[in-house]
Amino acid sequence: MALLPNLTIRQLQTFREVMRTGSISEAGRALGRTQPAISSMIAAIERELGFPLFQRDHGRLVPRPEAQYFLEEAEEVLGRLERAQQAMMELSSHKRGSLRIACYPAGSGVFLPRLLVEFLRDRPEVKADLMMRSSLVVEDLVASQEYDIGLAETPKPRPSIQIETYRMSGVVALPADDPLTGLSVITPRDLSGKPLAMLFDEHVTTIALREVFREAGAAINPRFTLRTFLPTLELVAGGLCAAVIDPMTVASYSGTGVVFRSFAPRMTTGISILMPAHRPPSQLTMAFHERLSQEMQRLEEQTYPAT
Repeated sequence: MALLPNLTIRQLQTFREVMRTGSISEAGRALGRTQPAISSMIAAIERELGFPLFQRDHGRLVPRPEAQYFLEEAEEVLGRLERAQQAMMELSSHKRGSLRIACYPAGSGVFLPRLLVEFLRDRPEVKADLMMRSSLVVEDLVASQEYDIGLAETPKPRPSIQIETYRMSGVVALPADDPLTGLSVITPRDLSGKPLAMLFDEHVTTIALREVFREAGAAINPRFTLRTFLPTLELVAGGLCAAVIDPMTVASYSGTGVVFRSFAPRMTTGISILMPAHRPPSQLTMAFHERLSQEMQRLEEQTYPAT
């Protein structure tokens, strides 16, 4: 027997309560409705079905066999509805769903995992896919709508991506016993001739760093050339060099032996949150975006030594 389309959820709930309590008056009290309203609703169900569900016996309702079968059908429909309502409540409170996040290497090792730990700690039903790729690949993954959100070095504008950019100031990483740690701000002249760990020549940070050294008349001495910033901190901790890095790398470092100082003149690089332009974000993605934005703003405003 299939439930008829003209039956309402309220009618099914009323019928179920009558079956549970065995009484029109008890069902009315449980549902906060009058006894005549409950009786009227049961009569309407029977008219819709075309046969009686109860036998009236001196004011009592005695369920017929058809009522027991109808109860199974009603319970199944109401159970599905209640599960759907619970799922929607969890979605609206960001307790259920999935996140697909693409991130460039500097943020994927420690920064974003730490943020996910905080964000997902009270959301056991949320699943996350964290993909580490180069900034160019992150841009393409978000542009193709495959990923919900991305974090990458700022790309050129394109119609398929929403770009939210944060300007990250250069930070000097020094061995803890370096005499320069006594300064609050480090300049190119302070680092003149000092062994440095730097990114490859084509990287925007390296291009900018060479320019500020040139303008200051300081000698730049790249001892180590790397693809990402994070390994530089092990070299710095070992006393082999200094480095001018970004706050994202600083936030990802949990070791010892490295001291961070502000760098002047201010040299910034753009790090952007990327989101698909042609697909609306889920409630969960919006909540994660808000938390990520807060953390990016904190890094943008951070000073060194940290205050």
